[in-house]
Amino acid sequence: MSSNLDLVRSIYADWERGDFSRADWADPQIEFDVIGFVGAPEPTKGLAGMAQGSRSFLTAWEDYRVEADEYRELDSRRMLVLVHDSGRGSASGVDLASIKGERAMLFCVRGGKVMRLVLYWDRDRAFADLGLAPEGDAP
Repeated sequence: MSSNLDLVRSIYADWERGDFSRADWADPQIEFDVIGFVGAPEPTKGLAGMAQGSRSFLTAWEDYRVEADEYRELDSRRMLVLVHDSGRGSASGVDLASIKGERAMLFCVRGGKVMRLVLYWDRDRAFADLGLAPEGDAP
């Protein structure tokens, strides 16, 4: 297992408990994007932008958690994590369990830091953007 994959697993150890406070894993110039979520923050660059974008996303939910289903090492620098999440809409009360909650997150790592983080609201979009076969299809 690569040290980059170990880094990503350590991030999820916190996120699975609902702790999104750490950012020591992120490069100071990290690029952060959320794709496919209505009302998603604009793509940002830097720790402050990621913190603001994350905060705006997380405040939309109560008791938000994200759990890794599968880790895929795409190459030496890119890890795709298939995830599902849970929580309730702060304003709407919608339970994420009642809607398709299968997401994907792309981590691009260099020098022991995450340089780029992309949250895909829809796994199929992640597969398409990355040129990967959809789940269940033969490679």
